[in-house]
Amino acid sequence: MARPSKPLLWAGAAAVALVAVWAWQHFGLGALLTLDNLKASRDALQAQVLSAPLSTAAVFFAVYVAAAALSIPGALILTLAAGAMFGLGWGLLLVSFASSLGALLAFLAARYLLRDAIQARFGKALAPINDGVKKDGTFYLLTLRLVPVFPFWLINLLMGLTPMGAGRFYLVSQLGMLAGTAVYVNAGTQLAAIQSPGDILSPGLLGSFVLLGLFPLLAKAGVAWLERRKVYAKWTKPRAFDRNLVVIGAGAGGLVSAYIAAAVKAKVTLIEGHKMGGDCLNFGCVPSKALIRSAKMARQLKKAHELGVADAAGRVDFAAVMKRVHGVIADIEPHDSVERYTGLGVEVLQGHARITSPWSVEVTLADGRKQTLTTKNIVIAAGASPFVPPIPGVKEAGFLTSDTVWGLTELPRRLVVLGGGPIGSELAQSFARLGSAVTQVEMAPRIMVREDPEVSELVTASLRADGVNVLTGHQAVRVEVVDDEKRLIAKAGGAEVVIPFDALLCAVGRSPRVTGYGLEELGIPLTPRKTIETNAYLQTLYPNIYAVGDVAGPFQFTHTAAHQAWYAAVNALFGRFRKFKADYSVIPWATFTDPEVARVGLSESEAKEQGVAYEVTKYGIDDLDRAIADGTAHGFVKVLTVPGKDKILGVTIVGEHAGDLLAEYVLAMKHGLGLNKILGTIHTYPTLAEANKYVAGEWKRAHAPQKLLQWVGRYHAWERA
Repeated sequence: MARPSKPLLWAGAAAVALVAVWAWQHFGLGALLTLDNLKASRDALQAQVLSAPLSTAAVFFAVYVAAAALSIPGALILTLAAGAMFGLGWGLLLVSFASSLGALLAFLAARYLLRDAIQARFGKALAPINDGVKKDGTFYLLTLRLVPVFPFWLINLLMGLTPMGAGRFYLVSQLGMLAGTAVYVNAGTQLAAIQSPGDILSPGLLGSFVLLGLFPLLAKAGVAWLERRKVYAKWTKPRAFDRNLVVIGAGAGGLVSAYIAAAVKAKVTLIEGHKMGGDCLNFGCVPSKALIRSAKMARQLKKAHELGVADAAGRVDFAAVMKRVHGVIADIEPHDSVERYTGLGVEVLQGHARITSPWSVEVTLADGRKQTLTTKNIVIAAGASPFVPPIPGVKEAGFLTSDTVWGLTELPRRLVVLGGGPIGSELAQSFARLGSAVTQVEMAPRIMVREDPEVSELVTASLRADGVNVLTGHQAVRVEVVDDEKRLIAKAGGAEVVIPFDALLCAVGRSPRVTGYGLEELGIPLTPRKTIETNAYLQTLYPNIYAVGDVAGPFQFTHTAAHQAWYAAVNALFGRFRKFKADYSVIPWATFTDPEVARVGLSESEAKEQGVAYEVTKYGIDDLDRAIADGTAHGFVKVLTVPGKDKILGVTIVGEHAGDLLAEYVLAMKHGLGLNKILGTIHTYPTLAEANKYVAGEWKRAHAPQKLLQWVGRYHAWERA
């Protein structure tokens, strides 16, 4: 049977509500549902029960269900009436089922009439509540039901807006309301002694209910305590600890964790098995941006004639380019060095770490010596490594990754880049600009699939303009060496494509480092994405062991690793007083192709997938004065907002310095500022940042009050006359 449409449900609900209001006024039901009127009518009601017990019980049951379903005031009086009319046993039975059934009807009404609209509008803000209800909704609902001071009608409606199942809601309500119902029904049997509702709930009885309401939460805390004891049962906890915190990994997450611990005077040890600064400094963000800068200069020199510069030399010395890349790394190294962190108060050990118990870490130092550290807490920040797909023949032919490509001293004549994500796209474009014949192979139908389709189209067009042969919808199936020539065999549409190459770069993603340092022995579980399983506080199976950065997910960004590190360090050191849930509500990221792609919040594709209502406002950067002057008049700013409002849901920027331009929107979303605030802010002319103001102006024009403007036009016409 098909569910009634929303308009039909609304019409039915409105009709019932109108009838209820009319009956309430016409029959004076408000006056009937008072304690004085009930006491005056007690004898008549009891006589009615004696003369027709079944029919009276049925009518009472229906009235109670209707009152609860429509949230009509007077449930207290009806509950007292049940005791006065039917006695404790039958009265409790009738009210218990009638109140639960009425609550379920109110719950379902809220669900089918309001939930979709509210979730669509406030889904992002309500996400933590939805997650909490899915996980612990039974405990929370039971707590609310056990304390009669909470308005039950409000609980019914609010729970209908959450993901809680109707069956679970009914069962918990039936159980949770039983104690309070029994008190009121029993009071109804002693109706003559009641002068006011305050006589029913004395301070002592109310306090008892509060304690009863806290019981589910206390029980939950007790269960958690028992689970912790079970987790730690096979381990012997040291009587004292050498350190407050041991951090494994000196990338962004590990460095920030250690820095915070030292800043608050905790004793902290940072262990790094390879290079200080981790992947970002040595193999990722820093060297790739240095390479991109050189590649961009090479392109600018080739296009210099467009700016009126003749005879610009643009010969690329690849060895010098790579020397500069390593020079940039060396210039930044002191920021992440052993010397700097030792000066900050961090003990730095360079060696291989292995967690041997929840409170101990064994370190194998460079000279082979082993040292065991005892610690109150551990933060795992082990990072990630390049994923190499299991393509037959790839290992035999040899390959590069985003870690090893920086060892090149000669420019590959023909380069194949596997992967159409941010890393693959950045490196493919850079090597093409430096002079390689680059073929980029991506299995998906487009590159950069996490972005909107028009973003992928712009970046693809730019890559092809730089000479990259972008092959989407191509699956790499094997690598062959024929007559000393290396070939990648890819499949597209059932046919095989042969792609000769001199070097092959695997850039299909990075895998979290989750093996080799004790997770298996401790039984710390992983997620389906092969990251370490953590809770909202970044705790693992063992509450004193935390994970941050690439090993924890859900993002593989340097700035999110640093962001998580604050939560992990503070929770580890001060969690007994207060713990903080990691906040991922406003996470920006950028891909440094040319044009750059930067985003925060929802993309349009994500909004559609999640069913989030939105409006789109778009401004083309080809219209921007500074972009025209700079010769970078391409790209756009696209803002998603709540329909009819200026609240920002997400922003995508494609163009020159998109990553820098995005910062204004990150600030706005973090602090609840809308497009009107951006429009009312002075932006320096002529700058690229004006694009942010102009897109806000586009939104304002689309939402101009047309009726009011018509009247203003008439006013001005009258003034001229």
